[in-house]
Amino acid sequence: MAVSKPQAPSLPPPPPPPAAVEGKPPPTYIRQPISLQPSHNKKNHPSKSNLLFRRFRSVFRSFPIINIPSCKMPVSLHGGRSNDGHVHGGTRMTGTLFGFRKARVNLAIQENSRCLPVLLLELAIPTGKLLQDMGMGLVRVALECEKHPNEKTKIIDEPIWSLYCNGRKSGYAVKREATDDDLNVMQMLHAVSMGAGVLPSEVTSDQQENGDLMYMRAHFERVVGSKDSETYYMMNPDGNNGPELSIFFVRI
Repeated sequence: MAVSKPQAPSLPPPPPPPAAVEGKPPPTYIRQPISLQPSHNKKNHPSKSNLLFRRFRSVFRSFPIINIPSCKMPVSLHGGRSNDGHVHGGTRMTGTLFGFRKARVNLAIQENSRCLPVLLLELAIPTGKLLQDMGMGLVRVALECEKHPNEKTKIIDEPIWSLYCNGRKSGYAVKREATDDDLNVMQMLHAVSMGAGVLPSEVTSDQQENGDLMYMRAHFERVVGSKDSETYYMMNPDGNNGPELSIFFVRI
């Protein structure tokens, strides 16, 4: 007589992963379509500064990030502030500092958070270092370039600047056109008027060995002194508390 083999007891199926238990998909970042609108004064054709930047960028990125003492000091272009914090004669803009913690910081200026940037600079200062300094007190960044006779270029369209941070030479700054990665950052922050934090690393296609992708956004007041001087003051909703930043553009 055939002897039936004992059957192994049936086991319950393994539990689904936690995300499925909660009815949520695994956390993934999906790039949003760019809905930013052109600024009123934005040019639609490539600028000379962009053409020069393409040639200069590979060399600029090979420069070490240094901080060399210098006798030059930022030019003081202070404007009076009203009781509500506005600078007299200033135009309100949206400014965003962003970049990987150990990589060079980027500064984007927009007419508002839903517009394409009117100015995008790459500064030879690590993002984490600049934000740390801002948390400790007022930071003054001076960007200087040479003045030429019969100058017709707008000051913010200059392609390359000597960079001074609180009176110390800190390398260079270059103006460039926004890349897809830059626009992805601006798009993710389009509903943010003020704030600071860390963005998902998947927002950009760059390598991630430079730390977290950090950002700080605030209102800036743009004050035009002359065709050879322009200043951006970061406005603080808390009055004198919190980080402050002033950026001076000067042709000398």
